[in-house]
Amino acid sequence: MLDHRAEGPPAFRAPPLSCDAHFHVFGDPARYPYASPEPLRYAPPVAPLPDYLELAAHLGLERFVFVQPSAYGEDNACMLDAMRAVGIARCRGIVDVQEDVPDALLAEMDALGVRGVRINYSPVKPRIDGFSRQMLPRIRRLEARCRELGWHLDFLGPGWLTAELLPVLASLTVPFSVAHMGMFLAKDGPQQPGFQAFIEVLKRDEVQGYAKFTGTYRMATAPDFADAAPMARALVEAVPDRIIWGSDYPHLSFAHGVGSVQLFNLLGDWADEAARHRILVDNPARLFGF
Repeated sequence: MLDHRAEGPPAFRAPPLSCDAHFHVFGDPARYPYASPEPLRYAPPVAPLPDYLELAAHLGLERFVFVQPSAYGEDNACMLDAMRAVGIARCRGIVDVQEDVPDALLAEMDALGVRGVRINYSPVKPRIDGFSRQMLPRIRRLEARCRELGWHLDFLGPGWLTAELLPVLASLTVPFSVAHMGMFLAKDGPQQPGFQAFIEVLKRDEVQGYAKFTGTYRMATAPDFADAAPMARALVEAVPDRIIWGSDYPHLSFAHGVGSVQLFNLLGDWADEAARHRILVDNPARLFGF
């Protein structure tokens, strides 16, 4: 990961109360052990809260949504400790929990600012036709738990799985977000059927769905990720009130050569000032209750 100080200032200044709606923190593994025996998707870095907050200040970000990384499994301790340090006035969180997690634990998390549960599959998971049916019991149970709390569901998976899940997403009775523009590969362009169907779901008045401008390096082509622009602009044109932005710091297995300022600057190319205000301020305030 490039040092943001070496990258220089961002191309535009984030408006007041801008929100980073998706990033991770990693602590000392002696204190916060990684999940086992599941194999880790990546070699976790040490990316403590002070390092992230320095980057956020550089970009002008004032609100933060911590997202539980897969490396910690369902042990949310590192993230929750960071949330305590920042305080509920400025941060929210998305956790990973079992469907039968005790009510008391959810209440404790809610008091800290947790507002969502992650349903997380590897973005490079090989296609398994009908896999969404296996996910449905967990989705429906967590939907019910989230409905009681006023939380939402946060999805990450490969584009084929996002497409397969669209009927389920459209039926949800709680808000939801989908990371990395649904993980539809930018090389296939904005006219690819799954992406167009995703936009159509987000356009429905009765659906409370959000696309996340996150992890551009996962769905677009290095080094400049120019092929992401048509995808992003299609979303901005169609559903400007249904987009949130996240740094996806510290960029994990894609960290080599990826600059946090570079990723932030992409938004300046994708959206005008009015749309950026919606994406960075208004939309996350609505979804996360700032």
